[in-house]
Amino acid sequence: MIWTPHATVAVVVEKDGRYLLVKEHSNGDIVYNQPAGHVEEDESIFSAAIRETLEESGWEVELKSIIGLYTYKAPSNGVTYYRICFEAIAIKKVSDTLDSDIISEHWYRYDEICQLNSQLRSTLVKTCIDDFRNNKRYPLSFIDESAFKP
Repeated sequence: MIWTPHATVAVVVEKDGRYLLVKEHSNGDIVYNQPAGHVEEDESIFSAAIRETLEESGWEVELKSIIGLYTYKAPSNGVTYYRICFEAIAIKKVSDTLDSDIISEHWYRYDEICQLNSQLRSTLVKTCIDDFRNNKRYPLSFIDESAFKP
């Protein structure tokens, strides 16, 4: 078997002191996560982050910065994920149609997210928000996506 890393994106969106989370089905459980998902073949990392946020929450967003790059080995399946987490601002709600595994979108205060601790999809959900709250930011130019430009 050939080991294959999984590239994923996640987006922290804060608006009026609340953070955008999605309630979703995952491995038979109902959990909360940032809008997040896999980078598809021939897709830029930036496009994946914007697409996943729209598909999972119905929100159009503008990426502002990179919060961090995180390595996570899921205990449920042993898969290693590399998660690039972005800060984004909410532009507008454009759709109520969400991905089939998404139940709903929610805006939670930080203290409410802390209370969801055991219902978070992984420890990365809170870690990314904590890094955002601690002003951990890198410019989008840190990622060179010139291969996707005409």
